[in-house]
Amino acid sequence: MNILTRYVIRAHVGPFLFAFVAVTGLLFLNAIAQRLEMLAGRGLGTEVILEFVILSFPHVVALTFPMAVLVAVLYAFSDLTGRNEIMALAAGGIRSSRLLLPLLVVGAVLSGFMFWFNAQVLPESNHRLLRLMTDIGSTNPTLELREEIVNEISTQDGLRFFLRASRIDPGTNTLAQVEITDMSRFGEHRVILAERAEMAFTPDRADLYLTLQHGTTYEVADERRGAFQRRDFQEQVLPMRGVGSELERRTGSGTRGPREMTIPQLRVALVEQHEILATLAEESRQMAVNMVHSGLGMPVPPPSAGGMTVEDGQIEEARAAQQVREARRRIHQENIYRYEVEIHKKYAIAFACILFVLLGAPVATRFPQGGVGMVIATSVGIFFMYWMGLIGGERIAERGRMEPWLAMWLPNMILAVPATWLALRMGIRLPSTRGSAGFRALVERLTPTRRKLKGAA
Repeated sequence: MNILTRYVIRAHVGPFLFAFVAVTGLLFLNAIAQRLEMLAGRGLGTEVILEFVILSFPHVVALTFPMAVLVAVLYAFSDLTGRNEIMALAAGGIRSSRLLLPLLVVGAVLSGFMFWFNAQVLPESNHRLLRLMTDIGSTNPTLELREEIVNEISTQDGLRFFLRASRIDPGTNTLAQVEITDMSRFGEHRVILAERAEMAFTPDRADLYLTLQHGTTYEVADERRGAFQRRDFQEQVLPMRGVGSELERRTGSGTRGPREMTIPQLRVALVEQHEILATLAEESRQMAVNMVHSGLGMPVPPPSAGGMTVEDGQIEEARAAQQVREARRRIHQENIYRYEVEIHKKYAIAFACILFVLLGAPVATRFPQGGVGMVIATSVGIFFMYWMGLIGGERIAERGRMEPWLAMWLPNMILAVPATWLALRMGIRLPSTRGSAGFRALVERLTPTRRKLKGAA
């Protein structure tokens, strides 16, 4: 039996690796392509691009890993059935359901790995990726000047320049027929015209220095209407500080959202939110009691620690404060829903590896001649329904319309019913390589003529 176990597991390794690499590659390229616009034109170094690519990978793996398990099980069992190996095992006294046992053990191991990945690796990568994208978004675009158009240049000092050149040579960093409009001074306008200019960056590529040659400066001030000042120069240096795109990385851990937290961090956040809710509830209760006593003319009881009292004529203010507390309560309650959803989602997605093994094997044995088309269609259909149910449940639970644990586990529960039923009946009826026995039986039930001819025979 050890030989059979190794043979069955080995039959799944190739399809799993192929499906994982293919699906992960496609979704990963799509995820990268969606964010290329944010990365383009910022002069980012190779190490920053490589860090972005690496940090984007875990999010895709969390989606494709369970799908690769389902594809591998569907393909391997469909292949075993199509080559009559399952029928040969049945003739030797080995039920096809026996093949599920080693795969369920492997599925449990993969579920454990997936849970560790979702609980530790994925939150940390999401947090670091979000910080990286925030840092990239705060940088200035790389200075890319174009000929015959007005190029806006902004500096870290808040200065704004509009530059236009008839010809730009990127090889020598020279510009011809340059026109610069300085809009950095309030109430003053300065225009610089030069026949030629040279660009030079500082070693850290943060500051730009324009060396203007053979030009004229025109200055107009609002306080001196009808007058302007003209200056001719042979050479003038115009500094533009902070126009580069060097990425400045922030230090410290920063705050984390629910998807950036590990399970221990989520549990700590849940405790904090419950304590805040308890404090708000106690304040609301004490305020209600004080309002009743004040309205009846009874002495107002002394406030507890952190509580509030209501004096005469402060009823409206107390009601406004009560509304503010109610709004805060809703916010913290929604936070609790989000944290609980994230905790149960990590468990539910990990358990899907076992569920897909239990569901994929009996489905594949019922369609031995389906081939790759059946594998792709079935896996995409099952995973689409599962993922849509998970996303829909997450949205519903975050709004408080369903318990978070039920919303996250409901897709697993729905698929577990047919998976368990099909797995228990897996060895009762042997598959046929001439087609699906279940499909032929369904056709016979729906075709009265064929049923009559069969009864007459």
